[in-house]
Amino acid sequence: MSDAITLTCKWGRTPIPASSTSQAGYLLVEAIASPALAPSLPLNVCFVLDRSGSMQGAKLDNLKAATRQVIERLQPNDIAAIVIFDDNVQTLVPATPVGDRSQFIAAVNAISEAGGTAMSLGMQAGQVELQKHLGPDRLSRMVLLTDGQTWGDEPLCRDLARTLGQSGVRIAAFGLGTEWNEQLLDDIAAASNGYADYIASPAQIGDFFQKVIQDDRATVATNTRLLLRFIRDATPRTVYRVKPIIENLGYQPTGETAVAVRLGDLVGGQPVAVLIDLVLPPRAKGRFRIAQAELHTTPVQQTGEVVIKQDILLDVADQVGPESYVPEVMNLVERVTAFKLQTKALQEAATGNVTGATQKLRAAATRLLDLGELELAEKAQQQATALEQGQQLSPEAQKELRYATRRLTQRLEEQ
Repeated sequence: MSDAITLTCKWGRTPIPASSTSQAGYLLVEAIASPALAPSLPLNVCFVLDRSGSMQGAKLDNLKAATRQVIERLQPNDIAAIVIFDDNVQTLVPATPVGDRSQFIAAVNAISEAGGTAMSLGMQAGQVELQKHLGPDRLSRMVLLTDGQTWGDEPLCRDLARTLGQSGVRIAAFGLGTEWNEQLLDDIAAASNGYADYIASPAQIGDFFQKVIQDDRATVATNTRLLLRFIRDATPRTVYRVKPIIENLGYQPTGETAVAVRLGDLVGGQPVAVLIDLVLPPRAKGRFRIAQAELHTTPVQQTGEVVIKQDILLDVADQVGPESYVPEVMNLVERVTAFKLQTKALQEAATGNVTGATQKLRAAATRLLDLGELELAEKAQQQATALEQGQQLSPEAQKELRYATRRLTQRLEEQ
């Protein structure tokens, strides 16, 4: 199994110049599993769907169509459940093998909009259904969709997500339109080792739902962690996930010279990668062992953990030219920088620091232009101008910038 999971480590610059003082460096660590390894484990999935009054019309029509389509593509030995919530909750279909789809389709067709939004009720009911079939013989997933704010129960939603994550359930949390709380969905996703995303148009719901099931079907290993053991005086400053999305992972110190980060699941054929910004110690010319990378992951249908180790070597030379920069890594650095700038801009706008937000939005726009992301660059410029004119950032633009810059490395893979 370990032979079919590849672990690679690349520096942003190689060789680096010899120096008598410390210098900055970027390290890309990437893991990828062969898609041939995917054993197509049966799924244990619960759809937790907002049917509040604001979902009327195209939103609800597309949600029902997307749910019917994904049910049709599930396997007969998959387990599925459907829960709907407004300010009440209803389990339309309890956890049931998807042999006879007619009851699922009939239940979906009968959904109508009503009431307000109490998301924790839907999550609690979904948890009950998912717990019926938890175990290593299935991959468990909650697919959560909402289009509005949930009031008064946000702490409970976070607690439920944490409990679900600890039991092995990943949450795919989707926000539809502009009125939902992106920080809450991000927190729910992070607490369960899942992910959150923004669905701008109701017509896109089906694509997002299908992607969840496709990735779950192709999952090769779960509970993937990366442990980096550095030599003394090599100091990590930040750790960002860069594939499949950009995310500030932070890191968990495990001693004076080691850090660990959670990478989640490995989907066959899809790389998972982190970018580490670190301070390198002074070095003369030569080749040096700077760190050891350890990838810990649990293949599906196996109980034992696989550990893959690789030494990380650094080349140092007296004469170093611009050709020493590694384009693949430095391009990722630029994309992470654009993401960080817009993140800080939105944070400063939320605290009323208009000058700081404007400056960072314009800096992000410049980076995005350099990367060829013309539409995103234009949105950033427009929002900077709006702030200067005393206007508020539009909810749509905030969500577009937040989630589209998070997907910048996916766009790179598509080029």
